[in-house]
Amino acid sequence: MPEASAAMPLVPAGIVPVILSGGSGSRLWPLSRESLPKQFLPLTTHRTMLQETVLRASGLQPDGAAFASPIIVCNQEHRFLAAAQLSAIGIEERRILLEPVGRNSAPAICAAALLVAEEDPDRLMWMMAADALFEDTAALHQHLAPAVAAARAGRIVTFGIQATAPETGYGYIEVGAPLPGALGAHAIACFEEKPALEVAAAFVASGRHLWNSGMFLFTARSLLREMAQHAPEVLTHVTLAMERRRQDPDFIRLDTEAFTACPSLSLDHAVAERTGLGAVVPADLGWSDVGSWDALWQVAPKDEAGNVATGDALLHDANGCYVRSGEGVVTAVVGLRDVVVVATGDAVLALHRDHAQDVKRIVQRLQGMGRREASHHRRCERPWGFYETLRLGDRFQVKRIVVQPGQKLSLQKHVHRAEHWVVVEGTALVTRDAEEVMLTENQSIHLPLGCVHRLANPGRIPLAIIEVQLGAYLGEDDILRLEDVFGRC
Repeated sequence: MPEASAAMPLVPAGIVPVILSGGSGSRLWPLSRESLPKQFLPLTTHRTMLQETVLRASGLQPDGAAFASPIIVCNQEHRFLAAAQLSAIGIEERRILLEPVGRNSAPAICAAALLVAEEDPDRLMWMMAADALFEDTAALHQHLAPAVAAARAGRIVTFGIQATAPETGYGYIEVGAPLPGALGAHAIACFEEKPALEVAAAFVASGRHLWNSGMFLFTARSLLREMAQHAPEVLTHVTLAMERRRQDPDFIRLDTEAFTACPSLSLDHAVAERTGLGAVVPADLGWSDVGSWDALWQVAPKDEAGNVATGDALLHDANGCYVRSGEGVVTAVVGLRDVVVVATGDAVLALHRDHAQDVKRIVQRLQGMGRREASHHRRCERPWGFYETLRLGDRFQVKRIVVQPGQKLSLQKHVHRAEHWVVVEGTALVTRDAEEVMLTENQSIHLPLGCVHRLANPGRIPLAIIEVQLGAYLGEDDILRLEDVFGRC
């Protein structure tokens, strides 16, 4: 197995937070899409869901020891986004483990466990999804104590949330007998998949069932042992993907061929529902998976009419509504009750809150139609800045491109399109074949079809340009990268 890079420090002693950040959050479309899923969005505070999750597992543990630096598992397409968001909150000691394809939570956590086991197989790992809300972090840390005791005894421990309503979008855990030596932890009688409404109501009424938070605590040794027994095919493929991994100072890249061959399984299905060593710690933490627009309405502060309004939104004679408006769109709602209206620059969603779980069906229809809006926003984040499409027509496209100070795009060329750049703000250093041209505000340059070119920002303020593309094909895959500081060639 490759040795750890000297630039990537080993995790110190303490619980290792493992943040799974690979979901797409399609029930929060049109805000959450594959290109920018909900974990990278500021949905409940000014920080993104990923940032809130990482900060939740920083500082000191209940016993006064420091948490270890986190391991983030995410899709390779989101690697720069994840790194930038962690740096923005001062988390520089971290390891970002990249999945070449999504294979659900079991392969993701298996890879992280193999990584931790290389250093200490008895290290505790705290697995969390990057897109869940916990309103009471202090209570969460208090509940770690019984979970730690059970996990050190070899248990696979999950946190069960007090069920307050017959939610059909959550899994349920039936609580078993108390565990000796781990006050507050119980054996798991059984897991129940997302039930029908009447079954969910019976679960809540019984008092014996908890919502499955999807959050686990275990040692690397325990998890890998249970994977070997209950999901050996997952362990085999992920072990091979780890042995063939590529590692640099910023990212750990799992082998594509081996990881792609791995079955797609959740940790619940692969281990938690099959193991005889499952344990649950009941907890009341103000938890929500904020997996739907109705869930966001539930947890958000409301006005006297029960409305939640975000962005440039106007409401009149409305009650119980969630209205979110962005990208310069004015959204007005009049005389409606219990509805969700979400407006972005290229899509508008309107639904009754009772149908919040049906948004996935709209996304599936858009995907079937081949619509870009199903998966991508007009604004696309890049490691050097971002671009956004202003207008797309027949044989032309207009974009706004913003390059952060000191950054530069790849050296590239196009087969199907020519481009024209106009500087709106800042200073641009443009490479065009064998020449370099410095441009400032109101100056422009033409890049003919096939020329080798690069855009860089040598200044101290963001560089903004307008790009006009002309050609028979204008897709993002018409980029031949010849050189790139971000390793995308």
